[in-house]
Amino acid sequence: MTGETVMFWVLAPLTVFAAVGMLLVKKAVHSAILLAFVMIALAIFYIAQDAPFLGIVQIVVYTGAVMMLFLFILMLVGVDSSDSLVETIKGLRGVAITTSLAFAAALTSLIARAEFGQEPLGLVSANANGNVEGIANLIFRQYVWAFEVISALLITAALGAMVLAHSPKSSEARLSQRARSVARFRGASIGTAAGLPGSGVFARHNAVDVPALLPDGKPSDLSISSVLAERGDVQETKRYALDGLPKLDEEDK
Repeated sequence: MTGETVMFWVLAPLTVFAAVGMLLVKKAVHSAILLAFVMIALAIFYIAQDAPFLGIVQIVVYTGAVMMLFLFILMLVGVDSSDSLVETIKGLRGVAITTSLAFAAALTSLIARAEFGQEPLGLVSANANGNVEGIANLIFRQYVWAFEVISALLITAALGAMVLAHSPKSSEARLSQRARSVARFRGASIGTAAGLPGSGVFARHNAVDVPALLPDGKPSDLSISSVLAERGDVQETKRYALDGLPKLDEEDK
């Protein structure tokens, strides 16, 4: 009993702090790590209270499978993606506030009806026929209706998460490749219609410090790296310009 008491007073505050920090941290990766710590701590509590089956299930199912699912979601979505504060479903905020208040009221009512001062029976009598048999008797006999209701609630929550995470498709028609090409040339000048050339392209030298030449023969300062420009290692642009090219009129541009 002394070792169990020491374990509780050491691990219980850490678990509470990790649970609170899981809600307050800004990065999703840190929240997932704190959630894994809380799950492992709960498994230790189960095993210490003579419930090894629940402890192993807590580690294998939740800490193993569910946490891996969370991590895969973080890898797919990205840790830098910002949360949208726009409500995709009208009235969702009011429903969330009402549900939270109802849950808090139900939890307060259960705590208020708790009886203290009685001697606890302990898990020795509950596990008289085995821990697995005792859990099966409670879930599939005594509390089978509550178990089925919670199962339906979890399925509804999963479907609700899919609906909330679904992004509606745009009503605008998708542009074809030809339409995008025409729009690109109409909105760009003759020098940037085909994209900015790399350094040394169509010039008299292929070094990185030599500017590229635009279709009208003028050198492009944008083709030189800004780092070289800051260091002063850029060649003179006028000496690489091509002379004698026909000038482009406004219609050609």
